[in-house]
This record gives sequence, structure tokens and C-alpha cells, in this order.
Amino acid sequence: MVPRLVAALRGYGAPVSSPSDRDPTDSPAAPPVTHATARRVVLDAGGRAPLLPEARTAFLEALDQGWADPRRLHAEGRRARMLLDGAREAIAASVGARTQEVDLAPSHTAALHGAVRSVVRGRRRVGTQVVVGAVERAAVLNAADFAGDRQTVGVDGDGRVDPDEFSAALARPGVALAALQHANGEVGTLQPVASVHDAARSAGVPLLVDAGASLGHLDVGDAWDLLAADAGDWGGPGGLGVLVSRSGVRRSPDWPEDEDRWFPGGVSVPAALAAAVALQVAVATRSADDAARRRLVDTVRTRVSADVPDVDVVGHPVDRLPHVLTFSCLYVEGEALLTALDERGFAVGSGSACTSSALEPSHVLAAMGALTHGNIRLALPRGTTAQDVDRFLEELPGIVADVRQAWGVGGL
Repeated sequence: MVPRLVAALRGYGAPVSSPSDRDPTDSPAAPPVTHATARRVVLDAGGRAPLLPEARTAFLEALDQGWADPRRLHAEGRRARMLLDGAREAIAASVGARTQEVDLAPSHTAALHGAVRSVVRGRRRVGTQVVVGAVERAAVLNAADFAGDRQTVGVDGDGRVDPDEFSAALARPGVALAALQHANGEVGTLQPVASVHDAARSAGVPLLVDAGASLGHLDVGDAWDLLAADAGDWGGPGGLGVLVSRSGVRRSPDWPEDEDRWFPGGVSVPAALAAAVALQVAVATRSADDAARRRLVDTVRTRVSADVPDVDVVGHPVDRLPHVLTFSCLYVEGEALLTALDERGFAVGSGSACTSSALEPSHVLAAMGALTHGNIRLALPRGTTAQDVDRFLEELPGIVADVRQAWGVGGL
């Protein structure tokens, strides 16, 4: 079934089609499948999952029908505005909010920065302290440092904050904002969001929940005052963030005035429509998709521990995201393992999920007291097969052994 947002485009004369029945001249042809490309196994979809087919269809249709500036008053502008409002309405329905509470940002990072900065400024008469968990994304930690006085709550060996400790930090005077992720995108551990939200409400402090790794994969619930998410993570286009603010949360921008108050310049209408369609699909198929991926992650956890010597599998084994897993190997660097796996056809992550391009030691693993080197992070995209995982697990022990041998630590 074509998602209703795409179906709405029929009213403007655009035929709705799927990628399979589209004229191949409408878009560049896909590169031919070679022996090398057929062997690629992508196990790194955190923050940038493959674009869902339904989202691609929506994006292409919106390029034709939603290209105009949605702030213009002519028919083309009103059409683009209708699509943009429809995207916001669909996202709002998926998270249990009102359409007017949904803002679209140019990135997930921009959504997090904007939330922290605007709430701290809006509540500056209360104070400037921002209470955060130690394993929050770098975007949250950096924004807290920029906007106010960061107060960090530690985590246990699974990466979970102590709700009592977090509650005690909230009860201190001068707290403007609390920030706690729904689940950690690096090790998968779920956080006690409901308990912390109750404490924040009692203290009169708004709670920002980062659902960048959760929305579309799990039900994020309603224990939040501000909710941030990343369209690229649930199978929408990258470069689009979501920020939902409950009515009553005081915010004040600390940037120049613009027609779009919270995220000046607006966002791409085709990207917004594609993101909304992808979220509808992800939520509708969530139970089946994530049950399958949870079984695969359970298999990886068991076999990596059994088959690879000197390895530390981290994160809570049960209370976690269904598709995320990190393990660390002694005596080697994550970059060396990533490179070796890539050469054998496996795309994986390494380092902190939010700073992996720099391949820096993970602040998440450091906060947990786990190994910070030699770590591999998996985030299974929808459609990952048992054959993909089996091949990875069959080759992994040999690849780790080869890297250790090359580093001169094979006998340790």
C-alpha cells in the first residue's frame, strides 16, 4: 500500500509509482552488480540507514510537486506547504504529539543544539545547570557546555544511569534542563526515561529525550518534554532532524531572528515528506523487523563471546535496542579491525557513534569502564539476513587473529 502522504500527491497530477515500475530514464540507473559489490554486507546503519523504498518514491514525487518555497503564496508554494505540513502531521501522530509541536531541523545535531540552547536561555531566571548522562551524544554534551553549566551523572557497566542519582541532581537549585537519551546508539542500552521524567516533573525541570537511535525501532513512549530524533536512522533521508516540544516548555532562541524561529532557513520539503513516509513504514513494520534483528543480535552476542578470544561484548543483554551491538577486542585498534573487515566486504562502525569519523576512543565505553580500543559497533539495517550475519561471524575470528598477528600480539 502506498503511504497516504504519497497518495496525496495524486491530487496534483503526479502519477504515484514504486521504484520497480518507474521509467528507468526518470533517475540515474543503478550501477551494475559486480562480484565485489555482491559480497558487501552493510552492518553499520546507525544514523544513516539505507533509504526505504517507500521513502525514495515519496522523495522523487515531491521533487516534482514540492519543489517550491513553502513560504510563498502562489499555488506552487501552497502545494509545497501542504506537503510540509502533512509531513509534520504524520511525524506528530507517530510520536503522540500535536502538529504544531513538531519542528524540522537541518540535522539531528542541529535539533539537539537548538533544544539545549533555547531552553537554557528561556529558563535563565531559574539557572543555567544542565543535567546529563555521561553517555549522551557529543552534541548534547557540547551544547550543555556551551549554553550553561553541565552536571554529569555517571553510568553503570551496562551504560545505564542510576535514576536515583539523576533525580538527586535534578533536585538541586539552578537546574534549567535535563537531557537523557532513550537508548544509547553505541551499545544499545535503554535508559530509565520514565523514572527520570517523573523526577524531572516533580522538580519542575523539562526533560529532553534524545531518541535518535530509537524512534522507528522502539516505542519511545510519552515520558519527555522535548524529543529529538534523526530521520536518517529510521530509513529516511539523511540531513533532517526532528524536535518535538510539548506546550508549556519555555524556549528562547539565542541566534538572529528569522521567519522560521527555531531552525532558520527551513528544510527540504521532499526530504521532510520522505522522512515522514519512512517513519510511517518503520512504525508499521517495527514489531516484525525488530524481532528478526533482535534474534540476529542475540546470535552475534553469543558467538562473538564464544569464538573470538579476549573480547568484551558490552551493553545490557536484554534492555536494549533490537539492532545495535558493540564489542571490543584486546590488543588491537578499532581502526585496524574496521579496515580489515572493510577489505573483506563488511561495513561496520568503530569509535563513538557520534564521533566515529575521527576514530577517537569512545567516551561511552570509557564512562562504562569498558575497553575503549579495538571496538566494533554493529547497527543492523532492516533486511539484514541470517546469511549476512553467519558470514560475518564465520570470518570475524580469522580477521581478528590476522590483525593481532600483524600487530605482533598474536600469541598473547
